[in-house]
Amino acid sequence: MADKTIKCKDCGKDFVFTEGEQAFYKEKGFENEPVRCPECRKQRKAQRTNTRR
Repeated sequence: MADKTIKCKDCGKDFVFTEGEQAFYKEKGFENEPVRCPECRKQRKAQRTNTRR
């Protein structure tokens, strides 16, 4: 497995999906690759947490 460069669907920036992250996803049984960069994922998670209160 090699590092993959993916374009974030929210901000459009390229981010690297590392070999380690790919192994983690595979180990957890995740079938889809991430579509958002770490910053956008963090923002989206915070947004979801705030709306649940």
